[in-house]
Amino acid sequence: MLWYESFDKLRLQRMLVRSDEPMSRHTTFRIGGPARRMAFPETESELAALLDLAEREGYPYTVIGNGSNLLVQDGGLDRLVVNTSRMDTVTVVGTVVHALAGATLARVANAAQRAGLTGLEFAHGIPGTLGGGVFMNAGAYGGELCQVVQTVRAWFPGEGIVTLGNKDCSFGYRHSVFLEKPGVVLFAELALATGDAAAIKAKMEELAAKRRKSQPLEFPSAGSTFKRPEGYYAGTLIDQCGLKGTQVGGAKVSEKHAGFIVNAGGATCTDVLRLIEKVQAAVREKTGVELEPEVRILRD
Repeated sequence: MLWYESFDKLRLQRMLVRSDEPMSRHTTFRIGGPARRMAFPETESELAALLDLAEREGYPYTVIGNGSNLLVQDGGLDRLVVNTSRMDTVTVVGTVVHALAGATLARVANAAQRAGLTGLEFAHGIPGTLGGGVFMNAGAYGGELCQVVQTVRAWFPGEGIVTLGNKDCSFGYRHSVFLEKPGVVLFAELALATGDAAAIKAKMEELAAKRRKSQPLEFPSAGSTFKRPEGYYAGTLIDQCGLKGTQVGGAKVSEKHAGFIVNAGGATCTDVLRLIEKVQAAVREKTGVELEPEVRILRD
């Protein structure tokens, strides 16, 4: 029996599951072939049960949020893709925001703003989910999630659901314990400070305007393509190498911000990978700096 035939028999029947679901519909790059099965849990317990099933039965699986940092192969994925987008509940208790992993960072930041809580303004424009944000310690404009994460509930193979404190998460630049030890974020508590709701909203609008001015938001992309090399900025290096506007197929180095590779129209995963390699080679040759992709590449 094929793994997905077994999955169809054993899965929770009340959970939404789609067959051969195009990953291009679930990534901000708008690139990627079909996932053999895509499941949409709505609660922590459903997600944990789904992951327990996948581990027990040996199903290949990947967990995604908003797909904002993913590049998926053109041929699709012969695996179970667990989509957390329906796990989007956000509540505020005092100065602490409680949110499920699938809540977008914009949704979480908006909830904090309405409650007059400051500390998440930087996250409002990051196009990912809380789970993905914790996974990679997302940040922008001098702020990072590690500055506000209080506790995280996560699922680990063989352990089940575990509660972690901030220090247990081993946060670093675009890094967390989840990059060292396979696990899935289910929920997080964010400790914020009281502030003025109008001032918080104004700050969020200021940062949004700055993003619109400096980033190619009019094109599909996965955000910053490369990690920041120590002592440098990837976009500056790429620009200095004269690579703005460089194109492979439908993939293009943005002319607005060289740190972004965008889908200029009909780009494939292969186009993007070839352009990444071209940029890396040029920067390496001209500056000696090795650029490391920040975008996660999914392929079987």
